[in-house]
Amino acid sequence: MPELPEVETIVRYLRREEVPGRTITRVAVAWPPMVQRSPLSVLTELPGRSIQTVDRRGKYVVFPLSGAVTLLMHLKMSGRVYVCASDAPPDPYARITFALDDGREMRFRDPRKFGRVYVTPDVALVLGHLGPEPLAEDFTAETFLARIKGRRGMIKPLLMNQSFLAGIGNIYADEALFQARIHPRRRAETLTEAEKRALYHAIRRVLIRSIELNGATLPDGMYPGGSFQNDFCVYSRGGQPCPVCGSAIERIKIGQRSSYFCPECQR
Repeated sequence: MPELPEVETIVRYLRREEVPGRTITRVAVAWPPMVQRSPLSVLTELPGRSIQTVDRRGKYVVFPLSGAVTLLMHLKMSGRVYVCASDAPPDPYARITFALDDGREMRFRDPRKFGRVYVTPDVALVLGHLGPEPLAEDFTAETFLARIKGRRGMIKPLLMNQSFLAGIGNIYADEALFQARIHPRRRAETLTEAEKRALYHAIRRVLIRSIELNGATLPDGMYPGGSFQNDFCVYSRGGQPCPVCGSAIERIKIGQRSSYFCPECQR
């Protein structure tokens, strides 16, 4: 699933492609279930509106449009957004296509069909549940300490809770916990202040590094072009040596999701 770094990479790509400033002239929906019920219709409300900018909130791509309307995309398991010429070969996995006024198309490609599109005059209806952005300037270590204070339960599911922090999923939770030397099953209420601070810095460090490397491309190839997978310390490295101590990386299940950790570095 594309997480914060992968979505941020897509947003930066769309900006480079000069999508902001373009006007949507037509919308074609090949997979209607992708479009979530909302006060506005994708087919009738979007044509004629210009794209003001392209932003990211958590794992969502956010397109503020003219006329105080916002288009939002959640890429889910296998989604990707790209721009191409209108006469480019058809993409059998392009579930929604947005024709632009410069003769190009913006396509939402999603082989597994889990992606979602929203159109709304009130972004809070879609994004209001999200926690703070872990890379925001005002998200300080003190902010993190205040948010985690009083939290109970295993630390990894907490990091992946989008209402706690926006944008972190399985990959970056594992990598941040390794760098902070915290076992994924540790309970949040048992962490010392030093461990919490270490975790705060680890989260930001792995996210920044991944964005520098255009995110991570996994073997399924659903999200292409990233190279952070070459920097993985534990994620998807079960049985391989820990880069710090040489112990074999272990894999366990937490909440039906695979978790990878070093049994020596993360006791």
